[in-house]
Amino acid sequence: MIVKKKVYARAGLVGNPSDGYNGKTIAFTFEDFFAEVTLYQSPEIEFRSAPQDVSTFRGLDELVENVEQTGYYGGIRLMKASVKKFTEYCRHIDIKLPEKNFTMRYRTTIPRQVGLGGSSAIIMAAMKALMDFYGVDIPRHVLPNIVLSAETDELGLTAGLQDRVVQAYNGLVYMDFNAEIMKGSGAGRYEKLVGLNPPNFYVAYRKDLSQESSDAHLRVRERYDLGDRKVIDTMNRIAFLADEAKTVLVEGDTEKLSAILNKNFDLRAEIYPITAANMAMVHHARSTGASCKFCGSGGSVVGTYADDKMLGDLENTLQAGQYELVIPRVVEATDV
Repeated sequence: MIVKKKVYARAGLVGNPSDGYNGKTIAFTFEDFFAEVTLYQSPEIEFRSAPQDVSTFRGLDELVENVEQTGYYGGIRLMKASVKKFTEYCRHIDIKLPEKNFTMRYRTTIPRQVGLGGSSAIIMAAMKALMDFYGVDIPRHVLPNIVLSAETDELGLTAGLQDRVVQAYNGLVYMDFNAEIMKGSGAGRYEKLVGLNPPNFYVAYRKDLSQESSDAHLRVRERYDLGDRKVIDTMNRIAFLADEAKTVLVEGDTEKLSAILNKNFDLRAEIYPITAANMAMVHHARSTGASCKFCGSGGSVVGTYADDKMLGDLENTLQAGQYELVIPRVVEATDV
């Protein structure tokens, strides 16, 4: 039995990073980048490395380039954490797993650490593969919590539920993480936005702007937990933008949506440090008239453009800044 599961990159369209603060967001998954986990029965449990986990180099230059592009940690730790949390979940609800072992390997095309949900995609794909392999059905609204706990509890990363929810549901998804709702059901209110005529989206990134997303969140989390009114009020305003964006998406008002996305980034910049290189990427895109905000915590941006002329200007401007531009193919809002 060979199981293969593919999970797509995501772009946080609006409301992030309020998902980590009982806020609201809208995000979408897109097919241009993905993580895939393959799992098959074997005598022992084994994790196979991918190119990101390479430990042999032809020289110092290659080693430095590899670390700059992929960091010090590959995907094996993500797969191990997935298996541990999956096993604990099954034990917690008294599911006795069959006595069979497996080999697990992964591959990913998602640019590393640029805010496109690369780590969560690997864990989500591993969870889905384990579910098929062992015949376990984890409710879709529960699955994001387990994936998040693999990252936060097992690996010590700072993250919110947004990435895991949209990668569990797929497509364009509205998420409400209200504290009372979360307390009552253990999950937020998640809604697929279907039947819409979406605007012209673009995603842009530069690999050398990669960073651990938890670095950007740590100081803000500390201020929030200490009751810093500036952080709390700003995070609430960012969350409210998701409701505004949902309304204008239904109405098809691209101009209003563009203003909302820009506002999202501007509010974020009031409480988060933005590197000069990341700020330059936003300014480059906005100089063409396109809207622009972070997909995650930096390294990539998402926005809207009005027409082909603006897209041409956007392509030329971003190419001059050595940014990669993608016109994302949003995953169809089906149960994939």
